[in-house]
Amino acid sequence: MAFALDGGALHRSAFMTATKSWAAVWSKGAAVPSPSPHSAAATVVVDGVLLCSCVLPWRSARPWWPAEDLGDVAAMTTSALRRLRVGLLAAPGPIVWGGDWNHALHEREVAGTNHGRGEIEKLCFELKLQIPTEHLPHAKPNLLSIDHIALPLAWHVTDCRRVVATTTGKRLSDHDAFIVDARA
Repeated sequence: MAFALDGGALHRSAFMTATKSWAAVWSKGAAVPSPSPHSAAATVVVDGVLLCSCVLPWRSARPWWPAEDLGDVAAMTTSALRRLRVGLLAAPGPIVWGGDWNHALHEREVAGTNHGRGEIEKLCFELKLQIPTEHLPHAKPNLLSIDHIALPLAWHVTDCRRVVATTTGKRLSDHDAFIVDARA
């Protein structure tokens, strides 16, 4: 099934396979591409806000994961976050960082590691970001989301919701969409 968003521009990360990118940012407004700090991340600046979409390692990621991160999943996550940190700290203004982080930030951890969770939380604290998606449900019952959106602590979140990725009763992905409405 093809998916299209009209009237904007798609900014992709490095390719994961011949036809798929790790992550992407779609923007309706004018976007200035920003150098990606990691091959599994796409970054652009829109209206002075750095938008970063990324994938972080999961427990069985090693066969596909970029060679720049070595070791077990905890080490791979730490390495990826170290690279992302450099790019995010260089942001010219506010940061909105999201994507498939592969880590629940509360309760049971099944895709990532508790060490990786801690490293994500440290980076968000350092960047002064809130994560309104941290308590939303995962597509699998009794689990919390591993997909997140983080934005400045100073921004007021007016709504945060999960949109189940189904059409005609069939799942499009094992990941759902998440929407955060906020005011700067």
